[in-house]
Amino acid sequence: MVFDVSVALTWILYIALFPIAFFWFRRAWRIAFRRDFSEVALKGGESPPNAERYAPYAMAINLVAGSVAVVVIAGVALGQLDYNTWTAMAGSTIWCKFFLDFAISRHAHMQRGPKPQRRAGK
Repeated sequence: MVFDVSVALTWILYIALFPIAFFWFRRAWRIAFRRDFSEVALKGGESPPNAERYAPYAMAINLVAGSVAVVVIAGVALGQLDYNTWTAMAGSTIWCKFFLDFAISRHAHMQRGPKPQRRAGK
């Protein structure tokens, strides 16, 4: 095996799965058992006023994403997943988690009720 950029990036992806899975499981644990909603649907570092409404969705996303990451870690360590399979699973999981968190945060921070009236001349 020749050490080049692709090998380095592969190792970085694999090693990064360990802390990523830890943080995702920790976030799910905080939501489910500690009832800590401070990291639910953040937008600009602020939680929405009704974060507990979106907590089950955020917990499910973190739990599923963390589980997939652990399956990938174990599959690679045991030699059960080939390169294309585990990189696709890991990459897709990371991107889907980011997009779903983004969607939840934007939905949670939507303005409800009537839109403010615009004055003429402005």
